[in-house]
Amino acid sequence: MKEKSKYLTFVLKNENYGIPINVVKEIIAMLPITEVPKTPNFIKGVINLRGKVISIMDLRLKLGLEEKSYDERTCIIVVDINTSEISKQMGIAVDIVAEVIDIHESQIQEISKEEIQIDGEFIKGMAKVKDRVISLLDIEKILTKNKLQNL
Repeated sequence: MKEKSKYLTFVLKNENYGIPINVVKEIIAMLPITEVPKTPNFIKGVINLRGKVISIMDLRLKLGLEEKSYDERTCIIVVDINTSEISKQMGIAVDIVAEVIDIHESQIQEISKEEIQIDGEFIKGMAKVKDRVISLLDIEKILTKNKLQNL
């Protein structure tokens, strides 16, 4: 039997993306963001989440997509990453959170960079689930690339 994993799926620019559910701490509505000077353009600032300061990354900008104003459907996915390189919580702003789904290993395919409209180094693979294609993101690579661990 092939192994399956749970992924939280969400939408950016009408495309479906997924991250492993085991890195998701919580999903919250957009909160007021305090800008922080001299940070990369994809770091929108910080929020106060129950007394804890959390950096907010705009995933659209990090992946090279155009910026979009936040609205009532915009959510923050708070992720908890613990690797040999990094141990931190970070908020990721996405257009819409969709659902948690099971994805079987057999549904995941590697992709060529020509097939996608974002930076391919952040994609682990593509999964075909029912009638949707979901880009599975390497969230650890997204958060460790370019020294984000210092934020």
